[in-house]
Amino acid sequence: MTDMRSGSLSARRQGWGYAVAVGGPGAATVALLPARDSINLAGDVPVYLVAVVGSALLGGIGPGLLASALSIGLLNFFFTPPYHSLTIGEPSNVVALAAFALVAIMVSWLVGVSERRAEAATQAARIEAADRLRAAILTAVGHDLRSPLAAAKAVVSGLRSDDVDLGEADRRELLEAADGALDRLAGLVDSLLDMSRLQAGALPIHPRPTAVEDVIARALDHLGVESRSVVLEVPEGLPEVNVDAVLLERAVANLVANAQRFAPEGQTPVVRVIAAAGTVELRVIDRGPGIPAAARDQVFQPFQRLGDSGTGLGLGLALARGLVEAMGGSVVPTDTEGGGLTMVVTLPAEAAA
Repeated sequence: MTDMRSGSLSARRQGWGYAVAVGGPGAATVALLPARDSINLAGDVPVYLVAVVGSALLGGIGPGLLASALSIGLLNFFFTPPYHSLTIGEPSNVVALAAFALVAIMVSWLVGVSERRAEAATQAARIEAADRLRAAILTAVGHDLRSPLAAAKAVVSGLRSDDVDLGEADRRELLEAADGALDRLAGLVDSLLDMSRLQAGALPIHPRPTAVEDVIARALDHLGVESRSVVLEVPEGLPEVNVDAVLLERAVANLVANAQRFAPEGQTPVVRVIAAAGTVELRVIDRGPGIPAAARDQVFQPFQRLGDSGTGLGLGLALARGLVEAMGGSVVPTDTEGGGLTMVVTLPAEAAA
């Protein structure tokens, strides 16, 4: 639990606060001493109050109180007759110093309260975000992971049953259905594990010079994409990219699968590669409904699906961006000219020898 006496400020910020608490009143004294005979105490007090407020804003109530005490002592010693003593000769100066002390203490206290409330609000927001994430994970596990598992279980139970007489063709079809369900389940589990490793910074990455066209070919093979399902615009003579080929393959596969999911009938997605200065751009282009600009960050959040519809864990785009960024690249969504969405993947090119 946060210590309410010390507040929630970092040690470095509190250190700066104490430095200002000591240096601020000292600097104010040096600046005001030459004009002591022409500026009365009412003119000196606001200068010291600035030092108190500054130290309190930086370091909280502790530095604020220290600055208050030092300021009162310096005002009394150097600017309140009789000078160079702690005696206060005029009652009006007693009132001025008392008012200064009260204001300084109140400012320091208010800053401390404000910092504690800000920290409480931040902690509440973190807890709320964690609760939303847990709810999304439970929803995903409750449906998207159970569905392929239930399908595979039903197939196995059917094959083991003595009540149903299955021909060889039916048996083969059921086994293929079970195999597909288990593949989906394995893919979902792999995506969950990779996302957790990415968020923990524990995903191993082995970048090396790689031909981007080879990665695209393997990604499409992995998806089982037919040649007519995606249009490839990959020129010859492209520079190699410095990436982890396996991770890039997974990212490209996720982006192409997303483009196919939202591409309208007869509008084939396009994968286009462009060489730029020091980088290679891979564009996955579709003519689907696109994504509103305000929702583009949302679709890259784990377990989020735009409009909260459809199936899947909502990890495809999040994982694709995380994998590419882990390799020093970026994934940026833009509008497709004429309607649709283009995912622009920028990868670091291998320097020419």
